[in-house]
Formats: sequence, structure tokens, C-alpha cells
Amino acid sequence: MSEQYVYGVHAVSALLINPHRVTKKLYISEDRTDKRLQDIIDKARKAGVSIEQLSMQKLNQRFADFTHQGVVAAASSLPEYNESHLLALLESSKQPVLILILDGVTDPHNLGACLRTADATGVDFVVIPKDKSASITPVVSKVACGAAEAIPLVRVTNLARSMKLLKEHGVWIYGAAGEASHSLYQTDCTGNVAIVMGAEGEGLRRLTRENCDGLFSLPMAGSVSSLNVSVATGVSLYEIVRQRRGAALNE
Repeated sequence: MSEQYVYGVHAVSALLINPHRVTKKLYISEDRTDKRLQDIIDKARKAGVSIEQLSMQKLNQRFADFTHQGVVAAASSLPEYNESHLLALLESSKQPVLILILDGVTDPHNLGACLRTADATGVDFVVIPKDKSASITPVVSKVACGAAEAIPLVRVTNLARSMKLLKEHGVWIYGAAGEASHSLYQTDCTGNVAIVMGAEGEGLRRLTRENCDGLFSLPMAGSVSSLNVSVATGVSLYEIVRQRRGAALNE
């Protein structure tokens, strides 16, 4: 079982309550005595996790690449999901289903931010291609603020084939494209829906685009032509939340 470092208060707190991962060791700054860090220490002791307290200087030296906030955990890797898990995840999802597909998002900060918003908006699972995509790293976990522990991330070898499988099982797939004539606000997202967000700068790949049931745009009233992918993802997911809550109120 491979090991991974998780750092930052929110990410480590979420790690310690994740039943699917083993926290092997906790490294804590002895210079911090605040309640948030004490809560983490209490959780770790309750779970029987070994704790090593270090000065902030030594912690900085040992984990020089991390903005760790005084806490770093060594843990087993997250559970891995692939195409073979799609139908089981679909069956266990709430109704209506909400899926986020990220087509080649390679920046770990963007992936982490997308996972954080996906968790906040009730996305059932996130699908990414196995190649040409960021994976779960310490940076992603830190930016996701615990969402990486909570939301299944499915890495598929063939994104177009996986999209076809989802469509065959009743999921409508809409892709974000700046040139689309319909905006997201004109798209009915109250049923079983997956939205596809393209890579930074490049947008959706041709096969991905061709396997969407429709394309949508976001209104751009200023001088810039596009939004950062994590921002566009947040705008889009919260519009779906708005539509669904409105539909529920009208029932």
C-alpha cells in the first residue's frame, strides 16, 4: 500500500475521519497550541495514530515543499476508482444524479478547487481521464480542503467510452464551450446530469465534445474571453443547484 502525505488543517482533519484510508503518522508543530490543532491531536489519539511533535523550524525543513500550517500526516493512498466502478457509483448516487467530468485539467490547484466545489454542491462523483490530467497529490488535497477524502474521483482510460456508458444509463451530458449558442441558464439541469469542463486554455477535446448531448456557454460581459476552469466549474455547479432547488419548491 503506497504512502501519501496530506497537509493543512482542513485536509488532515478530513483524513482522520475517512474510513477508507489509514493514517500512519502525524507530524505536529510544537509551536502551535490553538484549538484547531488540538482537535486534530485528539482525533489522532482516539484513532491510535502515532504523533511526532517537532519545532516549526524542523517541520519546515522536513516538509519544505508544503505550506503545512503546522500539521502533516502520512497516510495510505485514497481508494482508486476506474471504469469498472462507474455503474456501482451511479446506482449508489442520490437522485437526480449530478456528475462532474474534467477533461484534461492538469493544474493541481484547479483540480483541488474543482473537488472542493463539487463536494459543496453535492456532486456524486468526479470523472477524469487517466492520462493528461492531474491526480490526487498533497497539493490537490490541501486546496480541496478535505473534499478529496469525501468525493470519489474516477480515473478512466477512455473518457468518450465512459461518457457513452453514462448516457446509456440515463445521464444527460452537457459540455462547457465558449462558442455555444445556448447558455447554461437555458439548459435544463434538473434531471440526471453530468457537466464536462475542458482543460485550461484548450477546452474540450474533439471526441469529448462529440459525445456531449449539448453544449453550453457562460455569459461573458467584460473584456476577457473565458474563466479559469475552477471558477467556471463553480458557477456552473451552483446554477444547477439553483435550478434543482427551484424545481423542488415548485413541486
